[in-house]
Amino acid sequence: MTPPVAADGTPAARLRAVRLLALAGYFCLLTLLVVWHVWWHPSIYFPTSLVLMVTAVPMLLPLRGLLHGRIRAHLWASFLMMLYFMHGTVEAYVNPAQRLPALLEVGLSVLVFVCAALYARWARSAGTTGT
Repeated sequence: MTPPVAADGTPAARLRAVRLLALAGYFCLLTLLVVWHVWWHPSIYFPTSLVLMVTAVPMLLPLRGLLHGRIRAHLWASFLMMLYFMHGTVEAYVNPAQRLPALLEVGLSVLVFVCAALYARWARSAGTTGT
């Protein structure tokens, strides 16, 4: 499967576009998690710091590699997005009051998953090791 042709037709433009989409979705998801668990629906059972440690801190693990455009970090980020996809789908099904942020979490996790996987595949086929 060949990647779609970008506006200027260069593989570098395709890689840059997919990488920027992955980063945008990644930072939007991180922001959503913090806003969701701090302001919109804080937990009444657990401290907010514990909830943030469990939900937002794992997203910081591949951050350095994502910012540097490393293929392995994009692969790990796409694997990590599966957890957020599962959390969002379960939360949307179980808790109707939190359905909107949960569906946003599902959508953003799918965006990051697809874009990070495409970046890793296209960068590897192009022989790129960094940005």
